[in-house]
Amino acid sequence: MISLLQEAAQSVAEHTEAAAAHGADQAGHAAESTGLPQLDIATFPNQIFWLVVTLLALYWVLSNVALPRIAAVISDRQGAITGDLMAAEEFKQKAREAEAAYDQALADARSEAAKIVAANRAEIQKELDAAIAKADAEIAARTAESEKRIAEIRESAVTDAREVAREVTAELVSSFGGNADQAAVDQAVDNRIKGAVQ
Repeated sequence: MISLLQEAAQSVAEHTEAAAAHGADQAGHAAESTGLPQLDIATFPNQIFWLVVTLLALYWVLSNVALPRIAAVISDRQGAITGDLMAAEEFKQKAREAEAAYDQALADARSEAAKIVAANRAEIQKELDAAIAKADAEIAARTAESEKRIAEIRESAVTDAREVAREVTAELVSSFGGNADQAAVDQAVDNRIKGAVQ
C-alpha cells in the first residue's frame, strides 16, 4: 500500500511539474508577443498621430480658453494695481493739501491771536495810562492842596511866631526895666524871623 501511495504521489508531482512548465512557457510566449505597447515599433505611426492630435487639442484649449482667461485676470490685476496706485497718489496729494491748509490755518490763527493779544495789550496799556494819568492828576491836586495848606500853616505859624516873639520881646524889655519901642521891637523880630526862615 505504501508503494501505491508513493507511485500516486510521484505521478501527481510529475503532473504538477509538467503543468507548471507548460504555464511558464505560455507566459513567456505571451510576454514576448505583447511586450510594452508604446515600445512596439508597429504602433509608432498610430502613437505619433494621437500625440499630434492631443498636442493640437491641448494647444487649442490653452490658446482659446485658458490663456485668454489668464491674460484677462492679469490685465484686471494690473488695472486694479494701477488704479490703487493712482488712488494712493491722489490721497497722498490730498493729504499734502490738507496738511498745507492746516498749517496755513494754524499760521492764520496764530497771527489772529497775536493781533488780538496786541490789541488787548494796547487797550490795557491805554487804560493803564489813563489810570496813571488820573492818579497823577489826583496826586498833583492833592500835592498842590497839601502844599497850599502847608504854606498856609507855615504863614500862620510865622505870623503866630512873630506875634509871640513881639510880645515876648516887649515883655523882656519891660522886665529888664526898659521902655520897649513897639516899632523897634517889630523891626528886630521881623529881621530875626526873616533870617531864620531863609
